Amino acid sequence: MPRPLIGITTSDDKSHLAWWFDWFAVWRHGGRPLRLSPSRPRPPDLDGLIIGGGDDIQAQLYGGELQLGVRLDPARDALELDLLAHFIPRHTPVLGICRGAQLINVHLGGTLDPDIYTTHEGLKRRRTVLPRKTVDIVGGSKLFELLEVTWCRVNSLHHQAVNVAGRGIEIVARDRDGLVQGIESTEHDFVIGVQWHPEWLIFNRPQQRLIRALVEAARRQG
Repeated sequence: MPRPLIGITTSDDKSHLAWWFDWFAVWRHGGRPLRLSPSRPRPPDLDGLIIGGGDDIQAQLYGGELQLGVRLDPARDALELDLLAHFIPRHTPVLGICRGAQLINVHLGGTLDPDIYTTHEGLKRRRTVLPRKTVDIVGGSKLFELLEVTWCRVNSLHHQAVNVAGRGIEIVARDRDGLVQGIESTEHDFVIGVQWHPEWLIFNRPQQRLIRALVEAARRQG
């Protein structure tokens, strides 16, 4: 069977190493990865979509306060919001990774915590691609069904997080500090967001099940 076409959003200047992990995560599970960024033309159709990690989301998009000293990418925000507006109504499978989970929530009218270290006093700073954070998964959720675990250890590269859930969005995972780590749509078969980076956890079976599930859903869609 032909490989389903999976669009993966990135910034224009994403490193080759980071893109390799994105590419490999999809390719190893039978997908055909396609890099999408502001300078690259959008294809007329996709079988699946990954909104990837990256810079902060503009505060005005969710009614937040402007944060100083953070990196923004307005052109990428616009691209990804346009992609979500185009593909979600078509029931294209969508996976949001880190920033991508946040953007799905913003697209559906939700809000973000602009800086978890400002709003949560005493929160331990974690920034690592290694699985050092414990996340609890809500039983019976789609994410639980795909990961096949009630908890998992994940990496952490974020300082923003989902705050108020958007339309049709259910919070299905939190870390032990109470921060939102996983969301999913109750109105679509496969619109899921995780705050961590499964593509970096190449030997972690639950995380690879998540990416494989996206590719398989995209194959059925195609």
